[in-house]
Amino acid sequence: MTFYDIIREYDWDEVRQSISDKTKDDVLAAINTPHRTLEDFKALISPAAAPFLEDMARESNRLTLERFGNTIQLYIPLYVSNYCTNFCVYCGFNHENDIHRKMLTLDEVKAETDVISRWGFKHILLVSGEAPMVAGVDYYEQVIRSIRNNFSQIALEVQPLKTEEYARLHEAGLSYVCVYQETYNEREYPKYHPAGRKANYRYRLETGDRVCSAGVQKMGIGALLGLEDWRTDSFFTALHLKYLEKNYWRTKFSISLPRLRPHAGSFMPKDPIADREMVQLICAYRMLDQEAEITISTREGRDFRDHLMHLGATSMSAGSSTEPGGYVVPHKELEQFAINDDRTPQEMVAAIKAQGYEPVWKDWDAWM
Repeated sequence: MTFYDIIREYDWDEVRQSISDKTKDDVLAAINTPHRTLEDFKALISPAAAPFLEDMARESNRLTLERFGNTIQLYIPLYVSNYCTNFCVYCGFNHENDIHRKMLTLDEVKAETDVISRWGFKHILLVSGEAPMVAGVDYYEQVIRSIRNNFSQIALEVQPLKTEEYARLHEAGLSYVCVYQETYNEREYPKYHPAGRKANYRYRLETGDRVCSAGVQKMGIGALLGLEDWRTDSFFTALHLKYLEKNYWRTKFSISLPRLRPHAGSFMPKDPIADREMVQLICAYRMLDQEAEITISTREGRDFRDHLMHLGATSMSAGSSTEPGGYVVPHKELEQFAINDDRTPQEMVAAIKAQGYEPVWKDWDAWM
C-alpha cells in the first residue's frame, strides 16, 4: 500500500465542502484541544477560523518555540540545470518556453559552491528541471560527491526517482529530498501537466514512499498554492504528512508553502491565497504537527517573511538565485521564477537577529 491507495478513499469535492461547512464551534474546539486531528485541521483552515487568527498565532508561536526554540535554519538553492521535458503550464522551465538552456559542469558547480560556502551556508538544495537524459542520476551523484565535504545537508529537488536511485544518492551524501505534488486534485492535475514525465500523477504522488524506503533522512512535501483551491490542497498535504509520519517514523519531514510567482509565460493563479490566509495556513500546520519543519522561500516578500518567523516558520532561504550559474554570473533570462525577497545572506542574518531569533547555518551532520 502507498499513499495513492489512501488518497483514493477521499473525494476532492466532498473534502472541499466539509472544510467550508466547519463552524465557529468547530474552530474553538480545534484551538482548545491539545491533540488535534485532521478534522480539527479542516476547521483551522476553514473560512470560519478567520476571526480567530490571533488565537491561532499565539498557539502556533508557543508550539514552535517549545519544539524549535528561537531559531531559523538557513539554506540556499543551487540550480544546476534548467533543461526540462515537462510542459507544466505554470513554470518558467516549461519545455515550450523559448529560454536559453544550461546545465552546470562540475567546474561551474565548484565555482557556485565556493561563493555559497563563503557566505556561510552549510545547507544546500540542488534544483533542476526534469530532463533525465540531460541531468540524470549519474550527474546528480557526481555533483553530490563533488560537494559533500563542504555541506552538512545536501537536499535534492529534481525529477522523481526510483527507490534504488534514491538509495544510491543517499550513499553518495544525499540527506534530504523535496518533491511537491503541485496539486493533489487528480482530476485537474492533467490540465497543469499535459505532457512529460510529470504528467504521471501516481508516480509523483508515491515519491515519498520511495524516498523514505531508501533511508533518506528527510522528506519535503507541499502543494503549489494558487493552482487549485488552497484549502483542499492543504488538507491533502496534511493527510500526506500524517501518512508518511505513521509509516516512516525514522524520517523527518518538512512542509513548504510556495505561492505562484511571475515567470516566463502568462499563467495566472486559479485560486490565489492572500497573506492573511497564508498566516492562517501556517498556524494550522503547526497546530496540527509540532514536529514538522515549515519552510518559507524567497518567493515571499521581506516584511512578510520577517513576520512569519513568529508564526511557525522554521527554515528560510536567503540570497537565492533561481537560474543555473546565477551566483557567479547572474543571467535573469535563465531563471525559473522571480524572487520576492532579494536580501543578501548577511542582510537576512541581521533581520533574523532583529526579530529576536538565532540564524542556524548547520543543523546536523549526515553521520548523525
